[in-house]
Amino acid sequence: MNREIIALMRPQQWLKNVFVFMPLFFDRHATDWSYVWSCLLAFIAFCLAASGIYCFNDIHDAESDRQHPVKRMRPVASGAVSKRAAYAAMWVLWTMSFAVAALCSSYRGGMQSGLLATLLIYIVMNVAYCLKLKQIALLDVFVIATGFVLRIVAGGLATGIVLSHWIVLTTFLLALFLAVAKRRDDVAIYEASGIKVRKSVSNYNLDFLNQAIGVLGSITIMCYILYTVSGDVVARIGSHYLYVTSVFVLAGILRYMQLTLVNQKSGSPTKVLLHDHFIHACIAGWIIAFSIILYA
Repeated sequence: MNREIIALMRPQQWLKNVFVFMPLFFDRHATDWSYVWSCLLAFIAFCLAASGIYCFNDIHDAESDRQHPVKRMRPVASGAVSKRAAYAAMWVLWTMSFAVAALCSSYRGGMQSGLLATLLIYIVMNVAYCLKLKQIALLDVFVIATGFVLRIVAGGLATGIVLSHWIVLTTFLLALFLAVAKRRDDVAIYEASGIKVRKSVSNYNLDFLNQAIGVLGSITIMCYILYTVSGDVVARIGSHYLYVTSVFVLAGILRYMQLTLVNQKSGSPTKVLLHDHFIHACIAGWIIAFSIILYA
């Protein structure tokens, strides 16, 4: 049972919560332990909150998941974990999440209401997504993208770092790009097998999603390039070479588009990010180049 409960929590999805650390990195505090510790607590709080949401989602979607070629193996859908046990795990996880967030707020001081409110909004929004919003085409992917913005907001509140409009815009666009690519996988399954894994699939088709992926990929790259050459950013960082990091962003997005449109591997962005070596190289190159510019 313990193994099934861990599977229900989907720890592999915690990778998404590294966005909590983005304000820390961009504001040159990645080597300041007081900031890192506070941000780490916010990261843990979001991991626990997300796992509670996955519990709720698996309970609510158990019947439809049984019709999906992959999701039918989820703990609740397969019968490995009862709905009662999943509800218990959900409430424990959410309680622990708020406790950790409160500890984080206390550690930094003065951020209690903001961080806890952000966590509550994140949970309520995702519960609404599980119950209804994911059935509404376009709104479903916008909710997913907003969740990533809430992660960086939490990172800012946990550390007292003020977010720039560039980090908010780029995060939202990148998350929207990944969400649309994932939705394409649901449509591909529907068109190939007739299995409708979610109601919103009826209002999408591959032509629309292929074009949307191209548009969002282009806008995301353009937004990042504008960030790297922005006068206020160059002045704050003290370097004119930030545009060099655009090469890695461009390569990474093009690679993800290739995996989505050519290799048909858009079902799980987390799996792609964990297993694709080309994307690993792009991320590593971006981090190294950015770190040299920011910290050297």
